[in-house]
Parts: sequence; structure tokens; C-alpha cells
Amino acid sequence: MKFGVLGKSLPHTYSPQIHKAFADYEYTVLERSEEQVKALFEGAEGLDGFNVTIPYKKLAASLCSEVSEEVGELGAANTIVRLPDGGFKGYNTDVFGFTYMLEAAGIEVAGKSCLILGTGGASVAVEYALRKMGVAKIDFCSRSGEINYENVYELAIDTQIVVNATPVGMFPNVDDSPVDLSRFAKLYAAADIVYNPSRTRFLQQAQALGLKNAGGLSMLVAQAWEASEIFVGGPSTPSTGSGTADGATKINSVIKSLQDQMLNITLVGMPGCGKTTLGKKLAKKLGRTFIDLDIQFKEEYGTTPAEIISTKGEDEFRRMETQLAKKILPQSGLVIATGGGIVTRKENWFYLRANSKVCYLERPLDFLLKQDTSNRPLSRSAGIEELYKKRTPLYKEVCDEKWDQSLLTKIFNS
Repeated sequence: MKFGVLGKSLPHTYSPQIHKAFADYEYTVLERSEEQVKALFEGAEGLDGFNVTIPYKKLAASLCSEVSEEVGELGAANTIVRLPDGGFKGYNTDVFGFTYMLEAAGIEVAGKSCLILGTGGASVAVEYALRKMGVAKIDFCSRSGEINYENVYELAIDTQIVVNATPVGMFPNVDDSPVDLSRFAKLYAAADIVYNPSRTRFLQQAQALGLKNAGGLSMLVAQAWEASEIFVGGPSTPSTGSGTADGATKINSVIKSLQDQMLNITLVGMPGCGKTTLGKKLAKKLGRTFIDLDIQFKEEYGTTPAEIISTKGEDEFRRMETQLAKKILPQSGLVIATGGGIVTRKENWFYLRANSKVCYLERPLDFLLKQDTSNRPLSRSAGIEELYKKRTPLYKEVCDEKWDQSLLTKIFNS
């Protein structure tokens, strides 16, 4: 059997990897123009079926000989299977994927008011899923709609759940967020269909506000699971959502595997705590690229952090460091050693958390006092004790994991 994923531009798709984890069939990437999409439906490439992504979901639905109930309602298909007598049948597994995403995060929508950001192809599946889950009210916000990004805080002030169904905040434009969640007085939860970066600015604000929240990776994997079931079962397979215990186990396993692969391991901690040495060791063991932000700083700017601090001051260095962090940290699958003071600028916290598991290398003060500070002007001028006092609470707050002395000793000796 031969399947694939169809889109206009798919340079970083994870679909082949996900489908390989679910089933044993050939799966390829199909980057096609609109005219070439029509040729696919004429059977020119001999495919047994394919998934469909932006911007062809509505076109795909219109070219199918048969459609599922969801596609009939939505007018958009993301899973296509060849019929025995010719032609194709279209399904929409995004509905199951979005439902799974909310349920896995414990977000209950029944009886609540919801605001969907965006009115494109993704929003129709989101709306359909929410209605099936019993939502009380749905509003839409778009750039030119009745509710838009200028008046949304007045017209949708009572919304309880906000769903970002737009690509706003997606890598590489990670600085963007569609709305300010703090301006919705009754907000209970926020969900973002974007999965790269793992923690968008939208999601990080939701987390900071203490809201229930969900990111798009679980939707991506869950919809692929149902698509794989349809591929294997053929065009007679009902699109009911493969919500069995076995299905959930497989979905969650792939989510974890993909998340582990995508997330950087980013090391924070005091100067001299061993970030560079440990980072190189981890990168070699995991087969990842290692980046030391201090070394990358010199490659980027042609001068060292120490030279900038000595000649232009710490403020200028921090500004330049943030620009570098913005460029490097939202990437995927790296091991990154950061400068000791990166946590002192709150602006950097978003970049640290965007696509990383942030690990704090916690060393005792007496260990740090023994380290060479000859090329560390801030350590010399402010003193290790003072830096340690100021920075330790910041490391603890920003990190996902704290690696203490005993763990670090074990890692270094392994």
C-alpha cells in the first residue's frame, strides 16, 4: 500500500515519521500545485490514499466521489482513500484530533462559551468538534469579521475558552501571538493548534495565567492515528474516532517520542557549573548538534561576550544576547549551553521555554568559587557570591528540571 501527505509546501512535515510509527505502509511527501492536486484524484500516481494539509482541504473534498458525514458538514477533507471501483472517499480526522487534544488536557467544553481565532480550513473542524462536545456558544474572530482583533475584547469579553486556529506564532515567527489572553475576564482554558514551537507565546501566557491549556502536537498525532486506521481498514472504515484504550496508548507513545525528538535540551546555570562540558557530552550521546551560545555569539557578531561587556557594557551585551537567543532557541532537536546571565532578562524566558526542556545545573557555591573567572568580567566585578544570590531563584523558576550535584556527578562519570 502506498500513501502520502499532500500540501503546497511541506519542508518540515513530521507525517511520514508519525505514520511509520502507526502502521507498515509506504508513506511519502507530496508537494503539489493546485493543478497537480487534480491529477492525483485522476489516479495518475497510483496512490491508495493520502492525507491533505493546508491549503488543499476544501479542494480535496470537492474532488472526492464520496465523503464521510464530517466532510459533508465541513466541506473540508484531510484523509483520502481510493475506492475499489475508482474515485476517492474523503474523511476529516481533524475533528477527532482536536477532540483528543482537549480531552487529553482535561479541558471540558460542555455548556461553555468559546472563541475561535481564525475562519480558515482548520476552524471548521474545530467548530464541528466543539459543537459535538456540547459547547454552549461559539464566536469567531478574524481580521475582517464582525468580531475582529480590534473589538474582540469588548464583543467576546465573557468567553471561557479561546482556541487559536490560525498559524500565528508558528516557527519561525515565534514572537507573534493572536490575542492578549489576560483581557478575557472569565477565561478558563486556551488551546493552540500550532505544534512548533511546543510552547507558543499564546500557550506560555495561558500557563502564566494558570489556565488549562493544550498545544497542537497531540492533535497532529491523534488525527494521524485515525487516518492510519482508515488507510489500513479501507474506504468502508467509519470515521468515529479511534478512542480505544489501545489507540490512546499508541497515540500518547508517539506524542512523547516526537516531543522528545523536537525539544532542545537547554542548559542554564551559573558560570563554571559545567554547561559546555555536559552539553557536548549529551549531544554526542544523543546524536544531536551542540550549540554553545557564547561561542555562537562570537560567530554571529565577530566578538566575544567578554569584549562587548568590557567595551560597551552589560546592557548592550544583553540586548545582543537576546537577539541571538531569539534566533537559536526556537529551533528543534539541539543541545544548547546558555550564558550564565541569560535568565536575568525576562524577555529571554519565552525563548528558553519555546521549544526546550530547560535544565538547571545546580552546583553548590563552594564548587563555583573554585572555577576560573579570568575571562568572565561579570563574575570578577560583581563576585560569584552576589551573582549566585541573584540568579539562583531565576534558574529555579525558569527550568523544567533541576539537575543537582549528585545527578551531575553521575552524568559526568557515565
